[in-house]
Amino acid sequence: MPKMKTHSGAAKRLKVLSSGKVKRKKANRRHILTKKNRKRKLHLQDTEYVQSCDMKRISRCLVI
Repeated sequence: MPKMKTHSGAAKRLKVLSSGKVKRKKANRRHILTKKNRKRKLHLQDTEYVQSCDMKRISRCLVI
């Protein structure tokens, strides 16, 4: 059977930490920023961890 390949799109967007958690960026901060207030844009620039319910799907993409 051939080796499992990493999903290159997921590899560019996600980072696996040494603790086993997966770090990701928040959505909705690319365009149409004029109607979003400063507080909202500030909170959107923070990083977040992938939820436990999505970890099975993510780990399959990243071949953890």
